[in-house]
Amino acid sequence: MTESKPVLLHKHTRKEFRTRFASGELKACIIPIAAIEQHLEHLEMEHDWRSATHIASQVAQRLSPNVLVAEGVMAGISEHHMSHPGTLTLSPATFLAVLTDLIDSVVRAGFKNVLVLNGHGGNIIPCEAVWDQLLRRFQVNLQFLPYWNVLNREDAELLETKSIPGHAQEFETAFAMAVFPENVREHELSNQPDPAPALAKPEAGQELINRVVDRVSAHLEEMMNGKSVVATPPFFP
Repeated sequence: MTESKPVLLHKHTRKEFRTRFASGELKACIIPIAAIEQHLEHLEMEHDWRSATHIASQVAQRLSPNVLVAEGVMAGISEHHMSHPGTLTLSPATFLAVLTDLIDSVVRAGFKNVLVLNGHGGNIIPCEAVWDQLLRRFQVNLQFLPYWNVLNREDAELLETKSIPGHAQEFETAFAMAVFPENVREHELSNQPDPAPALAKPEAGQELINRVVDRVSAHLEEMMNGKSVVATPPFFP
C-alpha cells in the first residue's frame, strides 16, 4: 500500500518539499482566500474560510500527488459586515498586498500553475481589478476562481430557494450541515427574520460540494495539462 502524500504545503519539511518538486510531480498550487465575518445567527464566522479550504483540500487530494494547498488569506475584505462585532476585515490594499506576496512565494518556489480559490464575495471585485497586473508581473498561469462559479442554474435546482451562493443562506448552510455540522446552530435557524437558512438540507449540500470538487478538479487538471491557460494581457498599442 502506497503511503499518501500530504496535500498541505506547510506539512512538508524543506527537504520533503524540495524532493517532491525536483521529482517533477508537483504541477500546481492552490491558494485559498476567504473571510472571517458574521454569518447571521446560525453559522460560525469561519464559514467562508472553512468552506474554501475544504474545497481546496478535496481537490488537491483528488489530483494527488500533483497539487499542493498553500496557507492562504483567512481574513478578507469585509468592511460591509463591520456593524456586527466579531467580524474581521482587511483593507483592500492590505489584503491584496498579502495575497500578492503569497503568490510571489509559490511562484519563486517553482509553481507555474497557481489557482487562487476564493470563498468570499467581497474579495471578487478587488481581485479582478488587479489581476491583469498580477499576470504581467508573475508571467505564470495564474487564475482566480470563486469556488461557486462552477455551479449553474441547473445545480441550483437542488435548493428550495434556487439561489447560489447567498450569504449564510440555504446554500452555505447546507454546505456546513454536510461537512462541518458542528458549525451550525440548529436552534437559531428559525429564530431569525430570514427564513431561507431553515430550508437547508445536508444532502443537497453534499451533492453540491461533490459537483464543486469535480468541476474545480477538472479545471485545475486543464490548467496543468495546458488546456486552460491565461495569457499575459497585452499593453495598449
